[in-house]
Amino acid sequence: MSQEGAFAVKLSQLEYQCGQTLNRLRLYQERDHRKIREELKQVLGAYQENEHLLQKAVNTGRSPTVAALSEAQLSYDRRVRRILQDELPGCLHRGDSSFSADQVEAISLYGEYAIDFAAQAMRYAHLVVLSAIDAQISLEEQKQEDSI
Repeated sequence: MSQEGAFAVKLSQLEYQCGQTLNRLRLYQERDHRKIREELKQVLGAYQENEHLLQKAVNTGRSPTVAALSEAQLSYDRRVRRILQDELPGCLHRGDSSFSADQVEAISLYGEYAIDFAAQAMRYAHLVVLSAIDAQISLEEQKQEDSI
């Protein structure tokens, strides 16, 4: 199987997820408060499920590298959540509590940071996938030279 084929499924998944997330964020900027809270609850559940899957990958990863990468992502997620809980208690799943202007600003800044982090993750994925494709092509070229 070519590297293009190997990454095609993951790229399609990424494209779908990015599209869904962007569309929903744009849509919910115009929604009523109740619907936003419903979406928050649903997204939090999906986030927690993903965390569970990361933990599973740490414990039963196919390779030490996959387990280490899953552990790094899980560690990052937990660290960020601790920071948010210490600095902005309940900001990720608040009920009917009130917010101060400073808290709203801090949560908004964190939202901007999360978007910047996602963009950085995309750049990193670009780098790693290109490296993998380069390595695959190099291996194929080496095999051709060895067979001559």
